[in-house]
Amino acid sequence: MDSAHSSRDAGQVKLPRAIKILVAGGFGAGKTTLVGTVSEIEPLRTEETLTNRGVGVDDLSGVETKQTTTVAMDFGRITIGDDYRLYLFGTPGQERFWFLWDELALGALGAVVLADTRRLADCFPSLDYFERRETPFIVAVNCFDGARRYDLDEVRLGLTLHPDIPIVLCDARERESGKEVLITLVEHAMKMRLGTAPAAGNTAPAT
Repeated sequence: MDSAHSSRDAGQVKLPRAIKILVAGGFGAGKTTLVGTVSEIEPLRTEETLTNRGVGVDDLSGVETKQTTTVAMDFGRITIGDDYRLYLFGTPGQERFWFLWDELALGALGAVVLADTRRLADCFPSLDYFERRETPFIVAVNCFDGARRYDLDEVRLGLTLHPDIPIVLCDARERESGKEVLITLVEHAMKMRLGTAPAAGNTAPAT
């Protein structure tokens, strides 16, 4: 995570010693996997097995093999050098658990919104939420095996993302890929603190 240090020094912005980051996105987008992959500690998970109670409530189209779901949050930690710790909070993706988001979002430096191209529209609630709160965010397209690959410009257009909102490809199962996602978010959030990036917003300018 050295890139985060260099950007901080160049911009003369001092980060807090404890940095809270949210990992959001739709149901089954890979939030629990990402937090668990990058965390240096055994992640705290609040997963429950999907049951018949979710029939007619949870949309499993595109993720029919999913067996569990997060009902409160995922939690992980990464230490950066001797000075900083990233605390990762994965949000629940299902609408019936969205009431937890306000508590989880308090004090967050920024958010990673995981996108699943099989269910791209599931991103919109997360994008709208962070836009309303003016929370810095980036979009990370999780590359699932067997899923159709799209050019990032196509994904940006589909999500109507502002050109200055970073969007990257990732594999939530790969630690280095997850670290690069977090570096991108921290750098973007720091630019916003410096006033060199636009306020959070997902709507692209009219053409």
